[in-house]
Amino acid sequence: MQFDHTYFMQQALIEAQKAYDKNEVPVGAVIVLNDTIIARAHNLTETLHDVTAHAEMQAFTAASDFLGGKYLKDCTLYVTLEPCQMCAGASYWTQIGKIVFGAADPKRGYQFYKTTLHPKTKVEGGVLEQECAYLLSKFFIEKRNLN
Repeated sequence: MQFDHTYFMQQALIEAQKAYDKNEVPVGAVIVLNDTIIARAHNLTETLHDVTAHAEMQAFTAASDFLGGKYLKDCTLYVTLEPCQMCAGASYWTQIGKIVFGAADPKRGYQFYKTTLHPKTKVEGGVLEQECAYLLSKFFIEKRNLN
């Protein structure tokens, strides 16, 4: 069966909801190889007390462990929010084949900081953008209202 970007981004949104349910910034990620999800992850920065525990970083580690190697050349990362410069930098070292993200992050995303991706990495943004942005907006509105 052939899946599409929408299906895999929906899977990343399921991960984002898990983060939301844990009071984490709701970002989720999946890594796909040959139409098979080989890694699922969501933000765990609060849970792990680790500023580097972004969804993408967790997914890179899980995918590399699954494959038994550090390079993800034939894989696609689906993530609900445009990667930050740290995650984009890590994606460079994994040599990930493609990044597909949902919502753009104009203030903290890798594009704002002009972070270099691996030259062979392809990027596509805006997949289920509204759904991805909604969950993030809801989370931060609730946070502001609690304070």
